[in-house]
Amino acid sequence: MAFTLFMFIALLKLTIADTSHNHTNLFKAILVFGDSTQDSGNNNYISTTLKADHQPYGQDFPGHVPTGRFSNGKLVPDFWASLLGIKETIPPYLQPNLSRHDLRTGVNFASAGSGYDDLTSGVSQVISMSTQLTYFRKYVKRLKKAVGVEEAKSILSGSLVSISAGGNDFLISFYDLRTRREDFGAVGEYQDFVLKKLQYYTKELYKNGCRTFVVSGLPPLGCLPIQMASRFTRNCIKKQNFDARTYNKKLKKLLPQIQTSLPGSRIMYSDIYNPMMEMIRHPKKHGFTQTKIGCCGLGFLEAGPMCTPYTSLCPNPSNHLFFDSVHPSEAAYCYISKTLFKQIIRYMKS
Repeated sequence: MAFTLFMFIALLKLTIADTSHNHTNLFKAILVFGDSTQDSGNNNYISTTLKADHQPYGQDFPGHVPTGRFSNGKLVPDFWASLLGIKETIPPYLQPNLSRHDLRTGVNFASAGSGYDDLTSGVSQVISMSTQLTYFRKYVKRLKKAVGVEEAKSILSGSLVSISAGGNDFLISFYDLRTRREDFGAVGEYQDFVLKKLQYYTKELYKNGCRTFVVSGLPPLGCLPIQMASRFTRNCIKKQNFDARTYNKKLKKLLPQIQTSLPGSRIMYSDIYNPMMEMIRHPKKHGFTQTKIGCCGLGFLEAGPMCTPYTSLCPNPSNHLFFDSVHPSEAAYCYISKTLFKQIIRYMKS
């Protein structure tokens, strides 16, 4: 049995190495924008309570250190960077003393709690998408200074830009605080408002040299442990999931239109919803024993400042789809990463 396990691990490493080798040089860098599903630690450097700079976050990250990532390990952009042979992890832009290599190979602008709607970011005092754009423009200037104007243009046009946000807009501004529900009434109108914001941010990134984008849809919001707990149910909230699917359909229809309006651009839709539902519907197939509560604490409400070193923790986070009441575990992110990576490769080949 030990020999079988050894062979399995060896074959897995060879497969990963081969995958990385085959797609090395496909992209020169990865640039990341969005919310807590993407934030690699920018919130560590701002005044907000939404931080993951403490244990048990990061317990399975290299070095077992809490980096600010809202999970027990790596996030999707980190896995992509590794699979593409760029680097193992993507540093936050606000990290002091970024190296020339960091600038050349990509940085992360995302902020936990952020959304396309600046009102959403204001609730938690985090980095809005508008400010992420401002930081990006400053990054472009730093990059040009570090490598020269022509090389900077080449890096930007050869980068994979990952954008993942929107969940907080609906969870915070529409469903829970209901601020935007009062402003817009129907969820469909707010969806259109959010998508217009996304379109603006994409065009601004394009103006500054980016050409290849991966834009994520919404996950099954109604299946997040915190959403189920707040409605006193242990079943996914159908209405919220329906809204997420409707938003995703609109996004899939919009992205080709944006691409047409931006000559030379490539804009891919990243399907988060179905991989998440696949793990929820078939947990044993993916090694999960728990999909309805997070690993941290009781698993219903604990996240960010409520998930601390003093909070109880499940024995094996890899058995849980969620690490806290909102965010997937590294095991879940790993599956999502590989699924989406296949989508990216298929798109690039076509």
